[in-house]
Amino acid sequence: MRRFLAEPFPAARWRTLRHLIGRMGAEPGQERGSAVVEFVFLGTLLLVPVVYFVIAVGQVQGGSFAVVSAADHAAKVFAAAEEPATAHGLAEQAAIVSVQDFGFDPADLTLSIACGSGACLEPGSTVTVEVALDVPLPLLSGMGMSFARVNSSATQIVEQYG
Repeated sequence: MRRFLAEPFPAARWRTLRHLIGRMGAEPGQERGSAVVEFVFLGTLLLVPVVYFVIAVGQVQGGSFAVVSAADHAAKVFAAAEEPATAHGLAEQAAIVSVQDFGFDPADLTLSIACGSGACLEPGSTVTVEVALDVPLPLLSGMGMSFARVNSSATQIVEQYG
């Protein structure tokens, strides 16, 4: 009569199976544990450029916010000024403060102001302010491409009943 075992495989068979599985990776060309090293190496190799790209895009985006703000504020301040002699200085100060608020150096700022037809600050005339900013890119100060230039312009109408 056939005798049934309480367990499907006796312990001796499990030991033999474990022994065979353990020996499968024990050949001379074994690469045991190298997956972690490859993952870390490739992860670092791919992650560093992605992180740099995100930081650089963030820096340029911050510069674009700064020039939009600087152009808008400078145009508003110029259009609200009492005299043309002081309007240029006030507009330049507004642009400098705006750029500094975003953490950029005012020395990298270029500002130009143009009045529409007629005299500057004449009621109903327009004032256009163009602002350019050289945004420094991180870690590229030693190379030729150390900055990106962002531009913005804003036009304001001088109030008639100012």
